[in-house]
Order: sequence, then C-alpha cells, then structure tokens
Amino acid sequence: MPAFAGSAAEPPLADSYHALLHLRGCACTTVPAPSEVPLYVSECELPMIDVGCLTTGTGGAEKRAACAAAIARAAEEWGFFQVRNHGVRQELLEEMRREQARLFRLPFEAKATAGLLDDSYRWGTPTATTPQQLSWSEAFHFPLAGISGNSCNFGELTTLRDVTREVAGAMSKLASTLSRVLAETLLGHPAGERFPEGCDETTCFLRLNRYPPCPFSPDAFGLVPHTDSDFLTVLCQDQVGGLQLLKGDRWVAVKPIPGALIVNIGDLFQAWSNNRYRSVEHKVTTNATTERRKVQEDAKRTGKKIGLPNFLV
Repeated sequence: MPAFAGSAAEPPLADSYHALLHLRGCACTTVPAPSEVPLYVSECELPMIDVGCLTTGTGGAEKRAACAAAIARAAEEWGFFQVRNHGVRQELLEEMRREQARLFRLPFEAKATAGLLDDSYRWGTPTATTPQQLSWSEAFHFPLAGISGNSCNFGELTTLRDVTREVAGAMSKLASTLSRVLAETLLGHPAGERFPEGCDETTCFLRLNRYPPCPFSPDAFGLVPHTDSDFLTVLCQDQVGGLQLLKGDRWVAVKPIPGALIVNIGDLFQAWSNNRYRSVEHKVTTNATTERRKVQEDAKRTGKKIGLPNFLV
C-alpha cells in the first residue's frame, strides 16, 4: 500500500484509517473534516519529586523517607508522577532523541523488514475494527536482553546501538529504584535488590515511540486510551506534549517539564499493592502538523494481564 502523504518513511496509517471507515459502511474518499468544537482539556502539572537522595544515596535517612512517602502518595492519588535529579543524563536523552529521529526517517520498507532490529518495528493497530481503535503511531520495541547483549541486530546503526544500551541501563536502574521504594513503603521492610521478582532483562522493554502528523486530528488517537499492563513505566516526553490521563471523570493534559521524566503505575503493580497504587487510563492525542516522539522503559513482571488479582497479603 502507498505510504501516507507520499513520504517513503511514513507507515500507511491513512490507508488503514480509510479502510476502517469503509468497514463502517462509509464510502469516504476524502479526508473527513475534524470536529468543529474540540473538547476542552485542562492542563495539569503532575506531582514533581526530587529523587536525587535515592539515585545518589545521599541526603540522610529522614530525607529519603520523605521522598519515599511523596512517591507513594503520588502513586496512590495520581498513578502518575514526575521525577527530577533522576540520574539519567540530559545529554544522553538528547542524543537518544537525535538517534530516534534518524531511525524513524528510514524508509518504511526498511523499518518493516523482519531482519532490522529483530522485527521490533510496530505501527498502527492490527486488531482495530473502527477508526477510534487505530493508534496513529509507529514504534520500536526493544527487549532489554537484546539491547545489553548481542542478540538484537542493529546492523550498521552502531551509534543507535551504543546510545540505546546506555539509555536502557540508566532508565532500568531508575525503574528498579522506584519500584523498590514503592514496595518498601507498603511492606515496611526492604524489598530486596531483585524486586519485583520475575522482572529482569527478558521481561523489560525500551520503547521508542513516534506519533506522525495526523490529518484527521483531533478525531484520531496517537495512542488509544488504555492502562499499562506492566509493573512500572518510565517515560521521556518531548516538549510537544500530547499525553493525557484520566483524573476522576475528566481527561487532563500533562504539561511537559524540561529535564523531568514521567513515571506511571501499571496494572501488575496495582494488583500487587492490593489496589493502593493506581494504574490510570491514559492516551496520546494527535497533532495535525507536528510529530511527537517519546522514549519509555517498561518494567514487566512474568505473567499475563487477566483482570487485577491481589498479590499482596
């Protein structure tokens, strides 16, 4: 199928969108007009927590306890929070963005080729049956085991390989630290260096996400509303924004803060905590003229998403 907007780099998202319109019995051959009155969404600033005392091991027991309490409170009340002094160098994140941009500029056929990066490329939503179920996005999903070892085929993309390994290592360390702090707040004693049990390089992923400009905005999603099925996610959002979360019964837009990383609780952590910590529904909106890019690390735990059973006793 031809690529959207005539660009050889773009995935054929417009073709998928039109095909889904036809499934609904709409014989549209032109781009439908977007909603004339878009729903107003207020902007919010997530709780901001300085985690320097945790990432550097300095500051004393009292400061670390106050930091842990703030993290747990944000996980309970919001399910999302932001961290600064997180230990992931800003220069490294900027380099990752540059390499990410180069990667996504590759021709669609090259990105979709099974041999490139071990078939880690994704686009759209293969299971969508309506336009509202289609995510206007493309992504690379790298298992940490493949990044740290030699099993992930980066081919000639050696700079991307080196930067990805460093980013994955730094974000994985942060995710592990935050997971242990949240667990220890509930348990009342140390959770151990390998918490959560069953979470290692084979179950954790680094995801590079791109949300191309969308001519159907605001009627299409960059990423459809969902909760994360994993344990914990650490996200680096660009300054274009687009992330929204459900707070009560209203959607609120997350204001990008330079230098901060976003952390959110997944379904498995909510279940493990007996619903103390919240896995919150969220989505990514589309933009008619500007692309968005995000880097995220998902800390998973062995198992499948089957409801939300309680694990903590």
